[in-house]
Amino acid sequence: MLTSAFYLIAFITIFFAIMVVASRNPIHSVLYLVLTFFSISAMYIFMLDATFVGMVNVIVYAGAIMVLFLYVLMMMNLNTDAEPKKSNLFKITAVISGGMLLLLIVAALHDNNLVNANKSTLANEKIGSIKVLGNVLYTQYQLPFEIASVLFLIAMIGSVVLGKKNTASQTIGNEVLK
Repeated sequence: MLTSAFYLIAFITIFFAIMVVASRNPIHSVLYLVLTFFSISAMYIFMLDATFVGMVNVIVYAGAIMVLFLYVLMMMNLNTDAEPKKSNLFKITAVISGGMLLLLIVAALHDNNLVNANKSTLANEKIGSIKVLGNVLYTQYQLPFEIASVLFLIAMIGSVVLGKKNTASQTIGNEVLK
């Protein structure tokens, strides 16, 4: 029964993930991404018994981040005629980056030993509990956690810089128009 539930949730997750990429409408892609996050949360809650992680996934990703994505999409001008064409160098760089990410994921899955996952130092605690999550996050994965926080800070600064209007060029443009 548990195996069939896993396959059902995994199929639904993969279907919605494919629909995110295959959908031509960006709003539909975001909505499919929300459904993908919900199905991943179902996997956390029902298969791994990690209710905390599943609920945080729903609150943070499906709630907050997807609302931000929708706001950004609604505020953008999605006119495909005005969109600049991507050069071949950009496409090659994207393929190389995607390949490196795939290689990183395969290496992480290869190094991960799922048999010993239940034999952690806190064996009497559940795997999805806050105590085990905090212990592993701030001991074993402290460097990747700090690198991710610096990347998020850089992304926030970049979004502020991109969103800030250039007042000097606007005043020069207004003077020329007069």
